Formats: sequence, structure tokens, C-alpha cells
Amino acid sequence: MPENIFSKRLYERRKALDLSQEGLANKAKLQPTAISHFETGGRKPSFDNLRSLADALETTVDYLMGRADSHVVTLTAGDQLYRDYEKLSDRDRETAREMMAYLARRATREQDS
Repeated sequence: MPENIFSKRLYERRKALDLSQEGLANKAKLQPTAISHFETGGRKPSFDNLRSLADALETTVDYLMGRADSHVVTLTAGDQLYRDYEKLSDRDRETAREMMAYLARRATREQDS
């Protein structure tokens, strides 16, 4: 099991999303060996790789680095999307999260084409 906070959280988020190291590597556009090195603490990611990992794991860089306690991505109060989101019912918020996840997957597929 990983020792440092980054390695531990990387491993836990990957498992929570039911991703293999190869699956995460594909999502983050990295080599599977890099994921292994990051999880064991053998290597540290560059900032660009860290952002790619956070995006692929649907979390924030701050969470992966131990600067935030929650893996949930939150919107800022000044963001229009946040203001609209706050007006929704719990059921509609879940629908909005599902729609955003769908759009993100679609955008990733389009980028890969």
C-alpha cells in the first residue's frame, strides 16, 4: 500500500473508479509504468501530469496532493455554473452531474479522434 499522501490518494481514487493502472494511464494519456511509479512513490508527476491525473480521476490536484480533504470537485461562488447549480433540486443536481460526466467523456473521445 502506498505510503505518501499523493500515492495513497492516487491509488484510492483509481480503485474507487474501478480503473486498472492501464485504464487510468489511457484516460490520463500517460504510460502505465508511470502510474505504477507514482503509486509506489518511486516517481513524482510533473504538474502537467498531475493535472491530467486529477482530471482522469474526477478530482482536484489539491485533493491528490493532500491540500483538500474531499475528492469532490467544487465550483466557486463566482462561477455562473455554480450559481445555476445551486438553484437545482438534489435530483436535478444528480442529473446535471451525469450530463457533465457524459459531456466530458464525449469531449475526450473527440480529442482522441
